[in-house]
Amino acid sequence: MPELPEVEGVVRGLQPVVTGKLIKSVDVSPTIIHSKENGKEAIIKGADVESFQSALPGMAIVRIERRSKYIYFHLKNQDGESFLLVSHLGMSGAWFYVRSLDDIMEEKFKKHSHVTLHFDEDDMLVYADIRRFGELRLLETEADYPPLLLMAPEPFNKGALDHYLNMSLLPRYENKPIKEFIMDGHVVSGCGNIYATEALFNLRIHPARKVKRISKERKIQLFHEIVAVLLDSIENGGSTISDYRSINGGAGTMQHRLQMYSKKNCPICGKPTKQKTIAGRTSTYCGSCQK
Repeated sequence: MPELPEVEGVVRGLQPVVTGKLIKSVDVSPTIIHSKENGKEAIIKGADVESFQSALPGMAIVRIERRSKYIYFHLKNQDGESFLLVSHLGMSGAWFYVRSLDDIMEEKFKKHSHVTLHFDEDDMLVYADIRRFGELRLLETEADYPPLLLMAPEPFNKGALDHYLNMSLLPRYENKPIKEFIMDGHVVSGCGNIYATEALFNLRIHPARKVKRISKERKIQLFHEIVAVLLDSIENGGSTISDYRSINGGAGTMQHRLQMYSKKNCPICGKPTKQKTIAGRTSTYCGSCQK
């Protein structure tokens, strides 16, 4: 699943090409229409296909930003009213800015193009999603979807460290494995399996160690390490693993810099790595170096 750096890469790719664009029409794939007709909330969330398609034309994209692992398209209609199109990439979502679906070079994405925003200059923005776990929500404000209000502060923002430390003292977290804690979006925004694995390895902290068994000093060190790893990944375009692509199919290079995620041997001691399921995710770690 794309984490904060990967989503940031998509946003940085989208900003210069679609900011200011006027939406002329919206196409939705037969696959999504059929799924919605059968009661499944496939990609388009909180609205039926017809309402989604009729609401967007005439709106302009005035700003695009990232919030945690979400993409926020700030929209404004012809009456000057503001709306928010919220995108989550799920496991395999990707955006393509093209003039034709034939411009999408990878067949697996072209085949699974599900939502197309047509602009007034015959260009288009296409959302493709192979596994269809992503989502698009059209809201008036964040408050229309309360889970968005519960996300932790951006890790780079003032107050994020204090928030993280305060959360670590709550009874519901103190007995959790540290990796589960830092992957919780209510605690740290945007840190998933890849970068939690890396940050813990860099500080030689065992992913299953309980939160309450880690000193405040080490918690602070860990938070700063998470931030450093996220920034390093942003600078390297994110990690292109499995189906992640930045806009128009671009690939990142952070996967070549990862030290522990999915590794068979520890780069420090050379011993075989171990794996443990934590919070439903496979955690790779070194049983010798991480305590």
